[in-house]
Amino acid sequence: MSEDQNLEPHQEERQEERQEPAMSFKSPTIILATWFGFGVMKPAPGTWGSIGALPFGIVIYMAFGLIPFIVSIALVTAIGWWAAHGFEKRTGIHDSKHVVIDEVAGQWIALIPVFFMLDINAPFIALAFILFRIFDILKPWPVSYFDQKVSGASGVMGDDLVAGFFAASILYGIIRIAGLG
Repeated sequence: MSEDQNLEPHQEERQEERQEPAMSFKSPTIILATWFGFGVMKPAPGTWGSIGALPFGIVIYMAFGLIPFIVSIALVTAIGWWAAHGFEKRTGIHDSKHVVIDEVAGQWIALIPVFFMLDINAPFIALAFILFRIFDILKPWPVSYFDQKVSGASGVMGDDLVAGFFAASILYGIIRIAGLG
């Protein structure tokens, strides 16, 4: 058994922090998995990925409307699955902190109630961001199930999709209770 196979889960994280994966930004897989480089920003690449998702999502919604925005979520999810799978294959690291296209899909899901009920509303876009990050970081069940039990790109994407649905549900409730939508 190699030294890497004897590592505890928290030690694997530290090993990834020591060993940066070999990334070529000439590869579409790497470009998309890192969401155009947001995934290599420090600290907290997942938070940077979520921040990087916001302007793209807002522009798509403003230019094309809600239905094309929702279709874009489905597309970025499919592309994200492909990119996460390719990144893992290329680097050998499952669910690398540098893969943030999953945050893009989850963050966009969290924005749906804002766009559906309020249009463009900066405080509620910020709240969608905060709620998504809370669920993505704390990983309550079933977010944690996808994070820990589902392998490959499905697990990488799945936990963020569920975190996005949780954030969207809470946001929908807040907007309704506040009488705004």
